[in-house]
Amino acid sequence: MDQHFAISVAVNTLRSGGIIAYPTESVFGLGCDPFNSAALDRLLELKQRPAQAGLILIAGSFDQAMRYIRRSRSLSWKKIQASWPGPTTWVVPAANVHPMVTGGRRTVAMRVPDHPVCQALCNTFGGAIVSTSANITGRKPITTPLQLRKTFGQELDGIVNGALGGQQRPSQIIDAETNNILRAG
Repeated sequence: MDQHFAISVAVNTLRSGGIIAYPTESVFGLGCDPFNSAALDRLLELKQRPAQAGLILIAGSFDQAMRYIRRSRSLSWKKIQASWPGPTTWVVPAANVHPMVTGGRRTVAMRVPDHPVCQALCNTFGGAIVSTSANITGRKPITTPLQLRKTFGQELDGIVNGALGGQQRPSQIIDAETNNILRAG
């Protein structure tokens, strides 16, 4: 299937409340529309992830990410902007984000990935999408389409095929207000 067509099909699936899997820099990710409560519920159930854990959003560009971030003088904007696109997730003050994505916090984990499939999904969707590692919570993240099918079977509404990026580990997560590393990359 042509990659452009595959992205269009995946975006239609997102818009209709579906859950998709797609390649990222290091592992396959699971995604859904970050404003669709039913899709968020399904995704959390599929991963067996507690709602208070929250989810990561990915955006296709810095400008697109800014729609979901509340401006704050305490943030190192130059540091954030210099790390994107790339494998760094920043925990930032949330603006216009569903509480199921934030886990009920005032912050959101946000990333602009350096992977063409992720960027194409967000840009075609017209905004950020949820991105969480494709795995059952506590288990090793999935790196192949075969593992996706074995783990999730028919529970996924779509899989965008493609190569993973060159990263060996999931993204580093940094608190943008304190600069504390919450997860090493």
